[in-house]
Amino acid sequence: MIADGADWIHFDVMDNHYVPNLTFGPMVCQALKPHAVTPQGKAVPIDVHLMVQPVDALAEAFAKAGADLISFHPDASAHVHRSVQAIKAAGCQVGLTFNPAEPLDVLDWLIDDIDLILIMSVNPGFGGQSFIDSALRKIEDARRRIEASGKDIRLEVDGGIKVDNIARVASAGADTFVAGSAIFGQANYRQVIDAMRAELAKT
Repeated sequence: MIADGADWIHFDVMDNHYVPNLTFGPMVCQALKPHAVTPQGKAVPIDVHLMVQPVDALAEAFAKAGADLISFHPDASAHVHRSVQAIKAAGCQVGLTFNPAEPLDVLDWLIDDIDLILIMSVNPGFGGQSFIDSALRKIEDARRRIEASGKDIRLEVDGGIKVDNIARVASAGADTFVAGSAIFGQANYRQVIDAMRAELAKT
């Protein structure tokens, strides 16, 4: 994927509790870290998305395993501000992730403390789902909040991102895009990534 043009590695962590599926642990992240480099030797960020509950212990473990950025769902943490502080204290950037029906209200209190907002445009836990169109309104809302804050915060969208909708998502305000089955389901990864970049260039 890196050789085919991916900018980040998005690492979906599921616990068979907060979401039904069970995926990777910190040891896989640690094993992957030395390989997260471009052919030219430049490090590629590992973007860990925690779909787990509780948050804090696994966040610390992934920080030690080499994650560059860790995002989590506010409703999975008993004390969201404390979880944000703990991730930053461990040396990682931190993001908050919002499910399709989850409001952005917690940003009223935490937008000054985070580096990324991740909008889920599908329900978490399964690949191959279709993009939920109401996510576009949430992306627009998140972009307004970022601009009002004056902070340099990435706005990431995860779920159902494809060549035929990535431009709409960018126009709504997103600047970072997670694509899974849209790329892995094709024979030529670079061709899909290049097509997505071409669509983004039109916006």
